[in-house]
Amino acid sequence: MASLLEVNNLVVNYGMIRALKGISFKVDKGEIVSLIGANGAGKTTTLHTVTGLIRAKEGSIVFKGEDITKTPAHKIVTKGLVHVPEGRRIFQNLTVAENLMMGSYTRKDKADIAKDLKHVYELFPRLEERKTQMAGTLSGGEQQMLAMGRALLSGGEMIVMDEPSMGLSPLLVSEVFDIIRSIREAGKTVLLVEQNAKKAMSISDRVYVLETGTVAMEGKASDLINDESIKKAYLGE
Repeated sequence: MASLLEVNNLVVNYGMIRALKGISFKVDKGEIVSLIGANGAGKTTTLHTVTGLIRAKEGSIVFKGEDITKTPAHKIVTKGLVHVPEGRRIFQNLTVAENLMMGSYTRKDKADIAKDLKHVYELFPRLEERKTQMAGTLSGGEQQMLAMGRALLSGGEMIVMDEPSMGLSPLLVSEVFDIIRSIREAGKTVLLVEQNAKKAMSISDRVYVLETGTVAMEGKASDLINDESIKKAYLGE
């Protein structure tokens, strides 16, 4: 069975600098897969290339059996691959409800949108309480929930998340990871980039370890979380 997402020998340059040096990985339907690694390892660049924000120099990206390597970002969203960016990037001057509806702008299925909105409010009761509030007045944790909720309203099958726990208190970090689990339970597939390697590995099926633009290690999260070299390098043990 073909994977939902297959990335093969991805090469990306920033001017003279080779940011990705032939990265390959796959994500199967219903999985949570994490990319972990130090700052500058190429994690965010990988996500940006997969979702069309950066153009690959070499290699291929195949989503649901279709080559999307040269597809522009706005068209990739309509194919069901959605990006929750680092730093949340919500629309500060729109209300919570307006932000959520921006996620559904490519959809025509009003009944399904309403159903998904109800599901988002069930996942994030605080967003329903604040639906008429300006998004810029929300706390960091609420803004992260809003960015995730907006992605869910796209109706996409796969959600790519970049550093969802960044800048959040430990209590909120746990809540965000519980929500990522719930998103998977609702039938979505998740590709996650996360600085908090321990948390990421605790909810992931498989993990790829990136080092300076290459995949240094890959395997089941349950195996790698006990690997001595991973513990030293990424888990602070």
